[in-house]
Amino acid sequence: MTTTAVRDTKPFSSFEWMIAGRYLRARRKEGFISVIAGFSFLGIMLGVATLIIVMAVMNGFRHDLFSKIMGLNGHVIVQKLGDRFDDYEQMAEKIKQVPGVQVAMPVIEGQVMVSSSSQALGGLVRGVREADLKSLKLVSGNVRAGTLDGFDKQTGIAMGIRLANQLHVGLGDSVTLVSPRGAATPFGTAPRSKAYQITSIFELGMSEYDRMMIFMPLGEAQKYFSKNGEVDVVEVVVNDPENVDSFRAEILKAGGPSIAVADWRQRNETFFNVLSVERNVMFIILSLIVLVAALNIISGLMMLVKDKGRDIAILRTMGATKGAVMRVFLITGASIGVVGTLAGLMLGVIFCWNIDSIKNFASWVTGTTVFDPSVYYLTKLPADIDPHETGGIVIMALVLSVIATLYPSWRASRLDPVEALRYE
Repeated sequence: MTTTAVRDTKPFSSFEWMIAGRYLRARRKEGFISVIAGFSFLGIMLGVATLIIVMAVMNGFRHDLFSKIMGLNGHVIVQKLGDRFDDYEQMAEKIKQVPGVQVAMPVIEGQVMVSSSSQALGGLVRGVREADLKSLKLVSGNVRAGTLDGFDKQTGIAMGIRLANQLHVGLGDSVTLVSPRGAATPFGTAPRSKAYQITSIFELGMSEYDRMMIFMPLGEAQKYFSKNGEVDVVEVVVNDPENVDSFRAEILKAGGPSIAVADWRQRNETFFNVLSVERNVMFIILSLIVLVAALNIISGLMMLVKDKGRDIAILRTMGATKGAVMRVFLITGASIGVVGTLAGLMLGVIFCWNIDSIKNFASWVTGTTVFDPSVYYLTKLPADIDPHETGGIVIMALVLSVIATLYPSWRASRLDPVEALRYE
């Protein structure tokens, strides 16, 4: 009667779960196997959590850099071929008519040396119109001192907060800009030098921009750089920068044959390619942690199969099928992987939600700057959890955990009662 009951049990029945549960609750003499199972659990949990955290930080790093670079620069750059770019007003109006174009702003750009009474540093001047500058929410929404109102009517400049701090100047102070683009003389080009008052200070949250960027009214920039009513480029902001290719043809058509266009991907191709390669390599390397933990499951189950040889013989004698024995050990090993994966998912998500607090705590404990803005460009540690990517990590860990249990489970199912007793 008992034999018939065991033989007639359905796959993954309560009988199989009960035996698998007993094997997971190791007794004192099986303590070593329990230790291996514990390390397998910890390995999978930490592997999954590490993958989720690192990929979230890489995603956040890319997203923040992208938003700040694209929030300050145009997505499409329009240049004039050959002739002077003095019809920029008409060109900007034509480009604005293209569907999906938000802003078309004429820009003059030039490198300068910025000096105060205590310091001299390099800076990048961008001459823009007040309306265009206010349309850049990254700038207009992060003014820390002063105002952008009346920007076109003044000769003052807006400066990044890190640059102002390094120059030891503040709102209302004056700095001297020195540009190599000066007046032509019989002895060559003389550097141009002029003092400007700081009318506003901004903080973009990207250290590289905050320590070198200077905005100047477009008319004043034309005078300072001797542009005589022309600009360098017209920068175009579109509503979908990820699909910028779809706008290029329309902008070329609107601007006519006298212009050339380049998009943000071409200007920052190397930078974003490096981020993509780093992200993929980190994923591959950290996936090895999960793989090693899965191999620990194999070794632990193989030892469990050897230790439970007598139990296997008794189960087979009572009528348990090979499939039932295999499923018992499959449940035992897979349970470690499933619970470890879910625990790693929870740990990774909680870590990402509190990553700034953890970073600050680590800085306090070690007495060092864990995430130095001058090295990593951004002023805070970003973490952007991608649900699809996180789901892929969880599925990968679950699949590896199940695959790792197949061979030991198969070996257990292949033992007949006589062979199983020989393990003892």
